[in-house]
Amino acid sequence: MIYVAAYCRVSTEREDQTNSFESQQRYFREYIRRTDGFELYQIYAEEGLSGTSTKKRKAFNRMIEDAREGKFQMILTKEISRFARNTLDSIYYTRELKRHGVGVFFLNDNINTLDPDAELRLTILSSIAQEESRRTSERVKWGQKRRMEQGVVFGSSMLGYDVQNGQIYRNEEGAKVVCRIYDKFLLEGKGTYVIAKELQEEGILPLRAKKWSSSVILRILRNEKYCGDLIQKKTYTPDYLTHEKRYNNGEEEYVIVQNHHAPIVDRAVFNQVQVILDSRAKKIASKERESSRYAFSGKILCGGCGKYYIARARIRKDGSTYLVWRCFHREKDVVGNDENEKVGDNIDENEKSGNCIDRGCIFSCIKNEELVEMIKKIAIQLPIDKKEFMVQMMELLKRCLDREEGSKEIQDRLVEIEEEQKRLLHAYRKSYITEAEFVAAREECRQEEERYKSMSRRDSKDNALVSQIALDMAKADNNNLNDKVMEERVESIKVILQDIIYGVGFNDTVCQEIVERIVRIALDTYDVYYKGLPGGWRVYWVEEGRKTGY
Repeated sequence: MIYVAAYCRVSTEREDQTNSFESQQRYFREYIRRTDGFELYQIYAEEGLSGTSTKKRKAFNRMIEDAREGKFQMILTKEISRFARNTLDSIYYTRELKRHGVGVFFLNDNINTLDPDAELRLTILSSIAQEESRRTSERVKWGQKRRMEQGVVFGSSMLGYDVQNGQIYRNEEGAKVVCRIYDKFLLEGKGTYVIAKELQEEGILPLRAKKWSSSVILRILRNEKYCGDLIQKKTYTPDYLTHEKRYNNGEEEYVIVQNHHAPIVDRAVFNQVQVILDSRAKKIASKERESSRYAFSGKILCGGCGKYYIARARIRKDGSTYLVWRCFHREKDVVGNDENEKVGDNIDENEKSGNCIDRGCIFSCIKNEELVEMIKKIAIQLPIDKKEFMVQMMELLKRCLDREEGSKEIQDRLVEIEEEQKRLLHAYRKSYITEAEFVAAREECRQEEERYKSMSRRDSKDNALVSQIALDMAKADNNNLNDKVMEERVESIKVILQDIIYGVGFNDTVCQEIVERIVRIALDTYDVYYKGLPGGWRVYWVEEGRKTGY
């Protein structure tokens, strides 16, 4: 007796397909009942799912698992396109099943995978099925785009608008909430977090989210539909086999229809909100850059709890300030933090001894100046021929300096190209240019951008670590260097480079550029890793103030 499973699937939920779905199951039951030696184990069925990928087909995957466990010896399915339209999936799963002694019989194609020539026939027919899926996908995408251009809305309802049968209708109850959000932001000057909190407290619920949040408010403030415009194809499907959606960052053309429907927010109000949001976004980006303004930001790792060290300013008794680094875990879990942040050089005795297990981390703070001194001592003791190293670095510096002006021109042009693309999109949205003109101009910008980026990548490949440090330091120390002749620039940088190699000119700038990471594995033990150098250095360093030594 051969236990047989059947697999059937339809890819849509239309009524005619539902009838087909039920008839397929009846057919398999009758077929197995009439065949001598066959015993029905189970029918694995699913509907409304695409056949191009097996990832989301639960019944299919459950069937494969049952086959691996030896619950049946044969699978019946109508045709290859019902089993999988992906050639790789077809071959992979039939081979996998064959290894477990399970054959697949495709009734319409008359292929039994246990036959000697089955794989060749299966490969040919699977390829045909996959190509058919690709063409169908292209036709569907083309049709959707044409309908989008005609103003048909693809998407679901949102706060303030109901979407039905491709049409968008204003929802007055939701529109009132949208207007309140814009008024709170623009007229009352409230931020997204405050607005979300107030709406939540008032018992007003968002449409699809569980609760109000800053991101929900921000999406409403950024959505162009509220001023009457419609931009579609914000997401796209790059691969018809996986059906995975991605955000469209210019890979495909947007479909833009201005004044498409009745607005909830006046266009002038919407534009003013965008200006404020853009300004705040720039400030946030600036703060993110500032978060790495210290030499060791994001580079010191606590070996005790795995958290990174963060910078904290301290005040000495004489009123001067200095920087210390403290484990984030310890900073977060300190009890009575305000009391422990005392003014003066003598940090809490428990901190100095490292006896702070009850505070979440066993390691104390370390002064920034101590870390710089540690890196300096390692650099001095590096086993390299310093004279030969200087010769090689000077040769490289000259090449870098020769290209510096050209590199600046490349970066300036890339900025200009980015601005041109923004102006093109604005002109297209305003209907100042046609779609054909927009596409042609954007493609020209894209090609030029790629050409300049390629040039920039070639330039950056030859930039060595130490030469770049010297260049940065020279620029920081003398703003008028660009006006000097080449020989003077080289000589200036040579002096700085010598100071670095021999341990004289070490400072935060140098440490920031050459240090990859520092792992504190014990109170007085550190592992230090340099950028571009293999391995690391184990350093036994005793902080100044407790005892001395290296």
